[in-house]
Amino acid sequence: MIPSAFEYYAPGSVAEAIALLKTHGDEAKILSGGHSLIPLMKLRFASPAVIIDINGIPGLDYVKEEGGFLKIGALAREASLESSPVVQQKFPLIADVVKVIADPQVRNRATVAGNLAHGDPANDHPAVMLALGAEVELTGPGGSRTLPVSEFFVDLLETALTPEEVLTEIRVPVPPAGSGGAYYKIERKVGDFATIAVGSQVTLDSGGRVTAAGIGLTNAATTPIKATDAEAYLVGKSLDDATLEEAGRLAMAMSDPSSDSRAPAAYKKAMVKELTIRTLKRAAERARGGQA
Repeated sequence: MIPSAFEYYAPGSVAEAIALLKTHGDEAKILSGGHSLIPLMKLRFASPAVIIDINGIPGLDYVKEEGGFLKIGALAREASLESSPVVQQKFPLIADVVKVIADPQVRNRATVAGNLAHGDPANDHPAVMLALGAEVELTGPGGSRTLPVSEFFVDLLETALTPEEVLTEIRVPVPPAGSGGAYYKIERKVGDFATIAVGSQVTLDSGGRVTAAGIGLTNAATTPIKATDAEAYLVGKSLDDATLEEAGRLAMAMSDPSSDSRAPAAYKKAMVKELTIRTLKRAAERARGGQA
């Protein structure tokens, strides 16, 4: 199908983009990678009167380690994460997830910030950023504000972004020594949205006990889920079979998936438990220096 008519703007700065958002309000949509917005427009599930294309704004396309964070700019593409040495060396959880997003053609264009800003619980990055304790920088007419990702996802396809704000940066804390992460995804075919997926991040002390844990669930409810009960339970424990089983059960209890063409809800809940166990095992192996 063909999208309905719209006005097109290509601002040269973040300030100009924000001014356009302020002028047009709810009628405007930001275009970065476009892999969420454009299909919706073609199907006329979304019909914005104004498109604000931010791809020409300089200084927003970066992936870098700075000040104890991995910083991801608003125009950083999925492919940039895939090729980033710091991601490959220090963020195995992100390295896992970027490989299972769509296909190389999409990853060369789609942005990480757009993946979050769309607010789709079936997108892969939201759960990963929840597990890693990331934060986002939102820039509007009054300046910038920083928000934990755990407060960013409000409802289905709804985030804490106001109509006058742009998500300008994602910041992920660099994990301490003894950390590892992993992401597992069940999908109908390679590159599809997840039937269900789980991302886990752990930090272990010298005795193998968990000092910090993060678990994010993809497509397990109307918003991405941070499995806080399972995270809290793991701290101070060794990851033996009984502990893993209980952590999986707690993560499953926090999930509330819907039945759809991919799978019934009961199957999805069971897979939350299984994938939580599997990702925690792999994360722990990586934290110990293994290559599982």
